[in-house]
Amino acid sequence: MLGAETVVDKVRAIAERVAAGYGLEIFDVQFRREAPGMVLRIQLDRQGPAAKEEDSVSVGDCASVSRDLSALFDVEEVVPSAYTLEVSSPGLDRPLRRPDDYRRFTGRLAKIVMREKVDGQGFFRGRLAGVDGTDVLIDADDGRSHRVPLDAITRANLEVEF
Repeated sequence: MLGAETVVDKVRAIAERVAAGYGLEIFDVQFRREAPGMVLRIQLDRQGPAAKEEDSVSVGDCASVSRDLSALFDVEEVVPSAYTLEVSSPGLDRPLRRPDDYRRFTGRLAKIVMREKVDGQGFFRGRLAGVDGTDVLIDADDGRSHRVPLDAITRANLEVEF
């Protein structure tokens, strides 16, 4: 039986090919046991740093990729047990992981949590101001601008704005 990491690696490789055919990329792949059984969760995103916020992944995109992946996974027997396939986008409060994410969403409201304090604080909430080298720039709610080293960030998400 394949381990979860091996399944994730194989799923990611297949999903990347399918998603690319729709102009999408894979944001995340998870395969884990949950209350209803094994769940294979795949999150899609638009390709590259040039993708704009309004270029979001549609329900139709998710349905098309899900249909194609389901057929391929069944034929290639990638997943060794019964599972539920979920295909979605990262959502409105999407995690920020790569430098390109911070560039892409410059001007958006975000919350950044650090493993070590920066400017005496353990987290910042404010408007993303881009990336400079290995630092994320944020104009925080405290009215000041801060430089947060990417390697000091443990978690960052966009905040939902209405």
